[in-house]
Amino acid sequence: MHGPTWSVTELSCRLAVLAAAPFIGSFLGVLIRRLPQGRPVVLARSVCEHCGVTLGIRDLVPLASYVWQRGRCRACGAAIAPFHPVVELAAVGVAGWAVLAEPDVGRLWADCALAWSLLALGWIDWCWMLLPDALTLPLLLAGLGLTLAAEPAALADHAAGAIAGYTGLRGVALCYRAVRGREGMGAGDAKLLAAAGAWLGLAALPLVVLIAALLGLALAGGLALSGRKLRATTALPFGVCLAAALWLVWLHGNGIIEVGGMAWPV
Repeated sequence: MHGPTWSVTELSCRLAVLAAAPFIGSFLGVLIRRLPQGRPVVLARSVCEHCGVTLGIRDLVPLASYVWQRGRCRACGAAIAPFHPVVELAAVGVAGWAVLAEPDVGRLWADCALAWSLLALGWIDWCWMLLPDALTLPLLLAGLGLTLAAEPAALADHAAGAIAGYTGLRGVALCYRAVRGREGMGAGDAKLLAAAGAWLGLAALPLVVLIAALLGLALAGGLALSGRKLRATTALPFGVCLAAALWLVWLHGNGIIEVGGMAWPV
């Protein structure tokens, strides 16, 4: 079995994506930490979480600084949270996934932009049970913009997918609240599914929802096996499942359909 054959130009583009990934991951780490707290993401300087010293360039080289400093602040010697290199490695991981799975190098940066956005959204939802508008709404607009640039004739279908994704999940959430008297799903989940419709189109939404639901069941099962007691009122970060489902359908949609014997076009 032979691997993919890439031209020099394609190889250069793929290597550029991998080279950029740790730096994107470093920014995502800042975004994940600061955005849910309402702290400035771009303008504020990075500081040590223990002693407050402002970090310089040599402290902020993705992955390398952590290794060189043996995971400790050079000023006070306190341990640096592993969160930072883990996020950077995760950004490299999803970029590598796209590099290997995407045959069209012209879509590669769009693949990675989607993956990195979903990585941040999923991480924030896991930690904070929150899907910020500052990420979901630009992701939605980016999906429509990409569709307009790449396939203008499909724009109406993708816009319909965004509307259906939002109204569908919001309708479910409102019905749940009316019946049970409490919130069952946040508006952020509906906005993320709207973004999925903008990227994938209307016909792909049932597949996204199905995969997200299966992942949600797997997540609940995993938490139960780990010893966590789950009740009817236990909140789960469904945005993590939606983000993973959107990524899988975007990158592997046709293969998923072929395996499942389904007729949904992606």
